[in-house]
Amino acid sequence: MDLSLDEVESPIGVILLAVGGGAIHGLDFADHAPRLRGSLEARYGAVALHSAADTCGFSGRLRAYLGGDLGALTDVPFEPGGTVFQRRVWAEVRRIAPGSTRSYGEIAASLGQPSASRAVGLANGRNPVCLVIPCHRVVGAGGELTGYSAGIERKRWLLAHEGASGEAGERLLRL
Repeated sequence: MDLSLDEVESPIGVILLAVGGGAIHGLDFADHAPRLRGSLEARYGAVALHSAADTCGFSGRLRAYLGGDLGALTDVPFEPGGTVFQRRVWAEVRRIAPGSTRSYGEIAASLGQPSASRAVGLANGRNPVCLVIPCHRVVGAGGELTGYSAGIERKRWLLAHEGASGEAGERLLRL
């Protein structure tokens, strides 16, 4: 599969976007480029990434989000692949509004599987389009900032950027 690859500078590191067919297929931080490539190859086999600037305007939308337009990524087309369960988790995570958080257990319960919080965590950790599927908005049962594969400091920054409220926001203020 041939995909265009763009790099976007951000306060929390360079972000890579892999785009093809009018959709985002991968979004990750540059220091996790092997993970991005591995995710794409697991879904598509051999992948050719070609440098391109702002394919389909997605990089501009990412810059808008980083600049404070928290709804800029809401309706971007994306193709994450995944199992049926992962897609259900990711759809539920997409429902979390900017500045809000939900726990793994809350998501599991909303899916009708209240004992599946660990499976929700695993699915969340395999999200191939971070920020588009805002996995940083998922927190531990007590609001603790756990389980962000790109690093807790990035998760903290993203939640603060979005003006997180509730237990997660209070925890951010104490740190």
